[in-house]
Amino acid sequence: MNEQKVVEIKNLVKNYGTSGFCTTVLKGIDLEIQRNDFIAIMGPSGSGKTTLLNILSTIDKPTQGRVMLDGVDITKVSNRDLSKIRRDKIGFIFQDYNLLDTMTLQDNIALPLSLNGASGRECIQKSEALAQMFGLKGHLRKFPYQLSGGQKQRGAACRALITNPEIIFADEPTGALDSRSSKELLECLKMVNDNGQATILMVTHDAFSASYAKDVYILSDGQIQCRLSKGKDRREFYDKIIDMQASMGGDFA
Repeated sequence: MNEQKVVEIKNLVKNYGTSGFCTTVLKGIDLEIQRNDFIAIMGPSGSGKTTLLNILSTIDKPTQGRVMLDGVDITKVSNRDLSKIRRDKIGFIFQDYNLLDTMTLQDNIALPLSLNGASGRECIQKSEALAQMFGLKGHLRKFPYQLSGGQKQRGAACRALITNPEIIFADEPTGALDSRSSKELLECLKMVNDNGQATILMVTHDAFSASYAKDVYILSDGQIQCRLSKGKDRREFYDKIIDMQASMGGDFA
């Protein structure tokens, strides 16, 4: 196996319904994600991007095709092994944070590591180090209700990173944030990616968010229509994404 290849998708097909009432959502998708990639998936509503994310993150299974995650075909493993893969290989960032209200931010961040049997000392050290990187060091003792939306989402990103997963899946991570909080989160994600600490796949409808990725794949009618790659200038990349949206009929919201 290519050690730099984190995810490989071959001929991915997803159907819903039964014979005669069948809808094909994904139509033979091929995609490779290399270590330290930062990829954004965009597309109009109904294009299949959420279905693709659900399959890659082991929430759903394809009708046809192969999904290799760190050399393992996740379409063929048992539910028990899938649970282990989710625990050890995957980090999630959800649109609505999914923090536990009864736990402090530090405990929320450290939870996946604690569930993996790490010592209290390791949990504290790693959660503090991540909080420092994400500008949350002074908020670790607070509960989620005491935090802004941006602080909660950056805390959720720290939680996703704390086990050093093979890949982070981010599902519309800026969807519930204002522009300032979105930029703060995206700058943090770009920083950990640039530092070689995270491989990220982000689903988003927002061109500004997508412009922080290294590559953007446009999904439409269940197929990848094109790939846009960033040069050195993020603003030029943003303009390129906007132009592509316009050529496909406007906003992807």
